[in-house]
Amino acid sequence: MIIDAHAHIYPEKIAAKATGAVGSFYDLPMRHTGSTAELLASGQKAGVDRYVVCSVATAPEQVAIIDRFLAAECRQHPELIGLGSLHPASPDFAADIALLKECGFHGAKLHPDFQEFYIDDPAVFPLYDLLQSEGIPLLLHTGDPRKAFSRPERLRTVLAAFPRLCVVAAHFGGWSVWEEAFAALRSARCYVDTCSSLQMMEPAQALRLIRGYGAERVLFGVDFPMWDHADELHALERLGLTETELDLLLHKNAATVFLAG
Repeated sequence: MIIDAHAHIYPEKIAAKATGAVGSFYDLPMRHTGSTAELLASGQKAGVDRYVVCSVATAPEQVAIIDRFLAAECRQHPELIGLGSLHPASPDFAADIALLKECGFHGAKLHPDFQEFYIDDPAVFPLYDLLQSEGIPLLLHTGDPRKAFSRPERLRTVLAAFPRLCVVAAHFGGWSVWEEAFAALRSARCYVDTCSSLQMMEPAQALRLIRGYGAERVLFGVDFPMWDHADELHALERLGLTETELDLLLHKNAATVFLAG
């Protein structure tokens, strides 16, 4: 069993535009266009069984539109594990959480850099409180040396304030600031994922981070459409992890976070 714990999909009519915008934001080439069909084709070639899918609302009014799209895709493709989109400037967090539950999602996604909010802004605490109360896991983008919104150390404040909130800090806890993230989050109560990292660091560093966090805290993610499933799996498999460690990264941890409830 292989679960890709971090993928993005968009409606066919805007997939190319949305993918291009993400590539421009990070100044990185995108391996695919973010349609469901391309996601499944990329994953199936590499033997991936299931995919945790999400999309980011860049304005509050996009939340319901995105969530209904994702819910429809999940109904059509049972391989998909949906995460609801949320926005920190929404006028009604409770309604957004109610929609997320109505759609049958297995978690939620926030992206501080796209949505331009600080992870530890007290204005977002009511949303974290609702997620904690409802037992809804949060996939959270963390890290970007160009911006202060998603600095990994900000997450420590949130985890301390919400001790039952389940958070997956994407990109080894901090995109391209992996050592800063490790220093801030090594002893924190959160998971991390591998996406948009394995192709950008030396294998020895990736192995050290996985074992430093503990394999039981790390989820395999591809960040489709930015990367290709076969390439990401090859990058993971070359690290020399044990079968037990690979089982945890490739499916057991994702199942614990997103499917246990």
